Amino acid sequence: MLKFNTDDVAPSQRARYWNEVADRIFQGTFINVPGEEFQGRTLAWRVGDLNMIRTNSSRSGVGRTPLVKDKECLILHLQCRGGSEHSQKRAECALEPGDFVLANPHVPYSINLRGHETFVVEFPRAPLAERFPGVDDALMQRMCGASPGGRVFHDFLLSLWQQGERATEDPDWEIGINSVFYDLVALAMRGARHPTTDIGDAALRKRLLSTVDAHLEDPALRTASIADSCNISVRTVQNVFAAMGTTPTAYILEQRLRRAADRLVARPDASITEIAFELGFNDSAYFTRCFRQHFGIAPRDWRMGRTGEG
Repeated sequence: MLKFNTDDVAPSQRARYWNEVADRIFQGTFINVPGEEFQGRTLAWRVGDLNMIRTNSSRSGVGRTPLVKDKECLILHLQCRGGSEHSQKRAECALEPGDFVLANPHVPYSINLRGHETFVVEFPRAPLAERFPGVDDALMQRMCGASPGGRVFHDFLLSLWQQGERATEDPDWEIGINSVFYDLVALAMRGARHPTTDIGDAALRKRLLSTVDAHLEDPALRTASIADSCNISVRTVQNVFAAMGTTPTAYILEQRLRRAADRLVARPDASITEIAFELGFNDSAYFTRCFRQHFGIAPRDWRMGRTGEG
């Protein structure tokens, strides 16, 4: 696994550095950085046919020139945090947390990224086309991540990255992971192809998710406080999250745990209790139980596994 970040790069050199990183990982990719305040962090990993990155950065624009390869490929972007707008030819789509989109890397495309975290996977087209024959018609269509299949796919990618530091070069393991990846993408795509959400509903959903994101560290964050902040009823809040396949309480907990997982790695000097309290947990033991249930591993073990420390 390769790691890249801008922390040790002079602000005036960050744009050049980040463009070199982007082109090294996905040939032909270029980044438009708005200023010297830009910050970014990327983990890159190849598992069999899957060329993957997990990246987060401040606001930027991404473009790509056509990929030239003998084997036809696709590229998938899954939004973990923040938001993005994708454009290819005359097609456009916007992603919110949990959503994903497939694009054709052999055709130029562009992405407008807000502060974000994103999983990106480039892979051969043929195995997915076997499992999802209509894949070409689904390109550049927003795939809602709120379906059961979408959530399982997201959790699979998250857990796969957790193994990155400890994975061995085992061909059978790589073959198995590739097979599961294609199966879960196809499953998520079948479950995500619902009628387009009403513009008003989409705007309300975006407002609610932004409210949660902004107040995630507040221990008092709950359904009623979200409703008060957005000047809507509690029932309306519950209905929006129900349409996403979850509840406000479950969504808040999931987002807190995902942010905690990142902080455990990014801030090795901070205690687990400190991180738990920063993210609205009033009981570190409860935080540890929830973390283990969600990720299948204790916070301390997650930190050690992700950083490669013994």
